[in-house]
Amino acid sequence: MSFNINTNLGALSAYNALAKVTGQTQSAQLRLASQKRINSVSDDTSGYQVGKELQGKISVMKAAQGNIGAAKNLLATAETALSAINDLIIQIKGKVADATDPTKNKTALANDVKALGDEISSIFSNTKFNDTQLLSGTGYSATFTFQTGESSSDTTAVNLGTLNATDLSSFTGASASSIGSIDVSTLETLVKDALGKSGNFVQRLDVKDEYLTNAIANASASVSRIFDTDMAMEQLNSTKNQVGGQISTSMLSQMNSAPSSILSLFR
Repeated sequence: MSFNINTNLGALSAYNALAKVTGQTQSAQLRLASQKRINSVSDDTSGYQVGKELQGKISVMKAAQGNIGAAKNLLATAETALSAINDLIIQIKGKVADATDPTKNKTALANDVKALGDEISSIFSNTKFNDTQLLSGTGYSATFTFQTGESSSDTTAVNLGTLNATDLSSFTGASASSIGSIDVSTLETLVKDALGKSGNFVQRLDVKDEYLTNAIANASASVSRIFDTDMAMEQLNSTKNQVGGQISTSMLSQMNSAPSSILSLFR
């Protein structure tokens, strides 16, 4: 084996080993400091891309959950109004039934019906959610579409049906002579149908909300596996590499001083 001093191959190899273990130590320490396994795209190109795609999906699903919450609030507002209308209709039915009693004051009963009809009309006109009209006058049928899933095509269209308020004219125009002919059945049926649809929509939204909650949890777990540092493992790696660095430094020192032994040949 040749022995030379111009190119100390042993020291060069020791230096390369030291550089490698130093890089590994710095990598482990950076992961410990950031709590991230991937601190740059070069750490894991495919993992970085997959993780970012998952984060994008999580963001969309969280927004969809917010939409579901808004849809539920809208339905709750409409349900409160519809329940109030239903209660008022029941009172009108009672007044109409009272009017069949010849001992009752039909004029007073008609005035009561007019007042109840005015209140129903007011509820139809003023029930809003974030300035959006939910109920209105004759033949009003509004559809509210919400994205309730990851895809833009995964939507839920909320429609409570046609709330035809034509019967209101017979309420608000009630008189002693007409009160006996007032029929609330049409409006009553429409309101009850709308309440039923509201309940059904809430049930559907609950299912979608539960699905999104699970999907977000699973996607978040995947993102964690891709990006987050295994702190215990990286601590072990850091300690191991620090010890390895000390050994490599010592070996480099010895390898670097080895050519000095050639001086013994010149004594």
